[in-house]
Amino acid sequence: MLGQASVPLVGVVDTAVIGRTGDAAALAGVALGATVITLVFWSFGFLRMGMTGLTAQAEGTGERAEVEALLLRALGIGLALGALIWLLSAPIAQGALAVMSGSETVTGDANAYMGGRFYGAPAALAVFAVNGWLLGLGRTRAALVLQLAMNVANVALDLWFVWGLDLGAYGVGLGTALAEWFALATALGVVPHVAGANIVTIARRVPRALLLDRGRLARLFAVNRDIMIRTVALLILFAWFANAGARQGAAALAANHVLMQFVNVAAFILDAFAFTAEERVGAALGARDRARLLRAIRLTAEFALLSGVTFSALFLLAGSPVIELLTTDEEVRTIARTFLPFAALVPLIGMPSWMLDGIFIGATRGRALRNAAFIATLLYIALDLALRPFGNWGVWTALLASYLLRAGLLAVYLPRLLRDVEPPSPQGTQA
Repeated sequence: MLGQASVPLVGVVDTAVIGRTGDAAALAGVALGATVITLVFWSFGFLRMGMTGLTAQAEGTGERAEVEALLLRALGIGLALGALIWLLSAPIAQGALAVMSGSETVTGDANAYMGGRFYGAPAALAVFAVNGWLLGLGRTRAALVLQLAMNVANVALDLWFVWGLDLGAYGVGLGTALAEWFALATALGVVPHVAGANIVTIARRVPRALLLDRGRLARLFAVNRDIMIRTVALLILFAWFANAGARQGAAALAANHVLMQFVNVAAFILDAFAFTAEERVGAALGARDRARLLRAIRLTAEFALLSGVTFSALFLLAGSPVIELLTTDEEVRTIARTFLPFAALVPLIGMPSWMLDGIFIGATRGRALRNAAFIATLLYIALDLALRPFGNWGVWTALLASYLLRAGLLAVYLPRLLRDVEPPSPQGTQA
């Protein structure tokens, strides 16, 4: 939970640093640019999510060599894809902004922010891989070190570039990109403490036949393909949400972005329980232990529900002062305070979908994740279009409904997952 609590600080710091300048257009630009960056980078979030389930299952079956091979495969894929994103950054940014509804000023700031962020693409995707590997092994303290290193660097660089050097939206993006490279260096420093050897030694001792095994590579890409489709569908959902705010002007876009910092904090912290479920569910499936699987689901869900209720209450009680801290623009503050109750409901309503995501990621059931996310996104878009006459009220109502849709669609697949795990034998139970 501590590690996850530090993750959304990247967005919170970016928002506060630019929001305190009093420039609503710049804040809206960062919001729009961050939406595009999230869409592009997290399209490859399977490097984190797929790695966790596969690593946990390999660890559960005692395949140590495969655990190390998974790290090498994911690191190589992450660095290669990140380099490709950086090379194609200009057309990606232009194409994305062409379909957004931001004004010329907002679009200019968004482009500047993305210009800085794209430098960090290879590091960001490589860090996804290492983080997923660590979580799959249950090494949450090591993952915490990795996240804290990135966030401390991000805070320092953002303050220097924006308040010190007056680089505006570009400085926010560049600061975060450099922090991602610092996080990658930290990640490579953490690996020896977990694996007992540095990445070069691991590369030398993992057999090439295992690293390039067709069957294992096919499974890696099959799981990752479905998770990628699932992730892209959800990213389109949130990009649609951001664009819905942009249609209503810079102030509404900026206010919704401020409120999304509340959502992100709750989502990332509650995802700690989902990550725990990923590791425990993956290990239980690797060991074919039904009782262990059910216990993992029950305990993580109970803690997540209690935390969701707590966050909803906390946001309602303390949300207004936080809004004033994040932005100095009065119009943005007023809109954000009006729609704060919607953001406060997200931890409670969104919790079941986040927990089910963790369960199915740990089980590497990519098809269920893909189908649920794809259908939920289509239904969300239809609902948002139907609610357009209600302005921002309709925008937030559709978003809340999307969480219920995701949870309901995933729940349909849960009985089959439980049936597929055989109860442990009497001998295994005694052990």
